[in-house]
Amino acid sequence: MNKDIINKMNSLGNSKFRGSFHLNAKMKLYVKEKGLDKIKQDTYDFINSRLAPASPLNDGKQTPMRQVHPSFIAMHANGFCCRSCLYRIHNIKKGRELTQEEITYIVNFIMLWIEKEMNNSKFVNYQ
Repeated sequence: MNKDIINKMNSLGNSKFRGSFHLNAKMKLYVKEKGLDKIKQDTYDFINSRLAPASPLNDGKQTPMRQVHPSFIAMHANGFCCRSCLYRIHNIKKGRELTQEEITYIVNFIMLWIEKEMNNSKFVNYQ
């Protein structure tokens, strides 16, 4: 695991707003039923359609906050909900398409958060 991702995830988890997002029992059951591979593919689809374009449609409002899919909850918990949060939290600039490397970083970060939620665990900060 990348120590920078773990440290950033822990920092976000300590935020009053970002730390308030968790998978509920229904979402955890959904992950178990569908499997992590399906969730990861859905996450790629969501990022490619809702976050990757240079000017996403309805930017700032494109990610549902209700318990509709585990990836959406993870996107809010980790600052991947809109291009403004993406820039403010992850320093990924607005106004251009995301690179494949950036998309992979986002998806891997989200999947790590989902796995952490599924195991009800916390990560130790790295120095």
